[in-house]
Amino acid sequence: MTRDQLRAAFIADLISVAPDLDPAKLQDDDHLQDDLGLDSMDFLNLVSALHRRFDLPIPEADYPRLATPGKAVGYLQEVMPA
Repeated sequence: MTRDQLRAAFIADLISVAPDLDPAKLQDDDHLQDDLGLDSMDFLNLVSALHRRFDLPIPEADYPRLATPGKAVGYLQEVMPA
């Protein structure tokens, strides 16, 4: 997948757990919890959605790498099979 495709998939999953967010206004450096207001349960639901979509285990130690859309897309690029 391209970076744009990964970002679109990430944003789709983010919106599925936080439908009040406007996808057109999301920035790559928006912190999911501090800037966008996701609580810990929303974040876990997002991790679960990403796991289902990409069939990838996301260890808890990697959660900080999902803190912003930009970081998350970089992480997904790194861990996705080639």
